[in-house]
Amino acid sequence: MRVFLMAGLALTTACMLATAASASETQTENQKVTNQTEPDIDSLIRRANYAEAMRDVAERQKVFDDTPTRFSMAGNFSQGGLVFGATEPGAMVKLNGEDVMVGDDGRFVFGFGRDSAPSALIVVTLADGVVERHAIEIEDREFPVQRIDGLDQSKVSGFTEIQLVKIAKDSKKKKAARLDTQSLADWAGGFDWPVTGRISGVFGSQRILNGEPKRPHSGVDVAATTGTPVRAPASGIVTLAEGDMYFEGGLILLDHGHWLESAFLHMSRIDVVPGQRIEKGDIIGAVGATGRVTGPHLHWSMKWAGMLVDPQLTVVPMSQVQENSGN
Repeated sequence: MRVFLMAGLALTTACMLATAASASETQTENQKVTNQTEPDIDSLIRRANYAEAMRDVAERQKVFDDTPTRFSMAGNFSQGGLVFGATEPGAMVKLNGEDVMVGDDGRFVFGFGRDSAPSALIVVTLADGVVERHAIEIEDREFPVQRIDGLDQSKVSGFTEIQLVKIAKDSKKKKAARLDTQSLADWAGGFDWPVTGRISGVFGSQRILNGEPKRPHSGVDVAATTGTPVRAPASGIVTLAEGDMYFEGGLILLDHGHWLESAFLHMSRIDVVPGQRIEKGDIIGAVGATGRVTGPHLHWSMKWAGMLVDPQLTVVPMSQVQENSGN
């Protein structure tokens, strides 16, 4: 699934060149607008060199084989996974050379994209100057291909000038809503399913819409009847609440803190407003069939620092929830 270009740089040189460009370039298919600018060659080379340098996890672990004593991590160490960490107040955390937001209490969160390299380096600099490093092995995942036909073709391709104007306006609204994040770690309370039902789409699957290959699926789809209440999977602040987005239909963005965000798409009803604080379990709206859909369902996606991650990895299996509820 990964493609590596040949890299002749040494490990330390490659790490210095690594950036978070690949994270920021990952976007949902719903945000795709025609004539996107391709990444520049230098950026591609930097990412390829970094991926090549990080490929041999065993050798890298020999360099950073000490078990950290002043920070801890738990979560899902796989492509699309989220990791929740804790260290001492005043510490600084870097993932692959990029800053990770740390709360006043020392808690932090970070994630891995769908096509993440097989390992990552976490570096924690404590307030007293002590530095701890640890190499993380990232589990490789296989993603299915999903074909969806019967969509309104105007939602797939061949957009008119008027439609492109609408798409551009919607994109600006989403970008504006994602300019900031709260420092409160609302994600620390864990996540629940926002709605229960049959899972009709999974994160990372290659989407073929009306026969046209599109970007991988950005989240998880749960089929449910229109009007089914949608609950906040975790606490947070509403940053966007729009009922008529071109692709998403009814859309809510919920900031869980530290650049971790949930998005809820295709909603028939929106019960919240931007700036409103929401507690875990609060009803935020209802399932619908608005935007680019073939039937009623909730699309739930998550981003960390602008990079898509898999929300299904943050919750217990749907089957377990349904068994406990008697469904």
